[in-house]
This record gives sequence, C-alpha cells and structure tokens, in this order.
Amino acid sequence: MNEQNITAQLKDIKPLIEIPDSSFYIYWGLIGFAVLLGLGILFFVAKKFWQMRKQNLAKSYLAALKAIDWKDTKKSAYAATHYGRLLATDERRKELFSQLEPMLEKYKYKKVVDEVDDDTRNLFNLYVQVSDESV
Repeated sequence: MNEQNITAQLKDIKPLIEIPDSSFYIYWGLIGFAVLLGLGILFFVAKKFWQMRKQNLAKSYLAALKAIDWKDTKKSAYAATHYGRLLATDERRKELFSQLEPMLEKYKYKKVVDEVDDDTRNLFNLYVQVSDESV
C-alpha cells in the first residue's frame, strides 16, 4: 500500500527535457574573437612603429646630407651620393637625384679632385631643400 501511495505521488513528475547548450561554441568563439582582435591590434601597432622608424631614418639621412662638409670633396661626393640615393623615394627626388648623380661622379673616382663647382653645389642644395620639404 505504501508503494501505491508513492507511485501516485510521482505521476506528476515529467521526464527530463533536452536543453540545447551552445556554451562550448560561444566559449571558443569568444576566444577566437579575442585572438583575432589581439592580432589586429598588434598588426596596427607594428605598422605604426615601422612607419615611424622609416620617417626617423629619412630624417637622419637628411641630417647627414645637411652636415656634409665640402672641404674634402671626394668624401663629400661619396656621402652625398649614398644619402641622396637613400632619400630618393618619390618621383621629384628621383628626378633631381638622377641629375645630381652624374655631376658628383666626376669627384669620386680620381685620386686628386678639384673643388665642387657652383652648378653641382646649387643642384645639391636644391635636392636638400626638396628633401627637407617632403620629409
């Protein structure tokens, strides 16, 4: 009799219901999103750092061009060619450098060289001025 009483009380208990659980997918989705967000932030920080480094290099090349002392003509011609080539990145500076380079060539490969002529010095000063405006 006791057993019938218990089964009568248990008749209103329903069977277990399947509850859809997507927490596993949400968990891995959030982790994937965080990783992608972190990589994106890292990419933009690295890109900004690289751009700042390039600007600093251009400024240092320009400072080296401005510091050239034309008393030692041969050494100065080599330095002007080297730093001028590194700074020639846009069309206008490439054009000016292509005009300046043959003028500097005549001061490089001789044992004894004359002083720099006015045309070469004027073109060099123009190149430095144009580089200064664009850097």
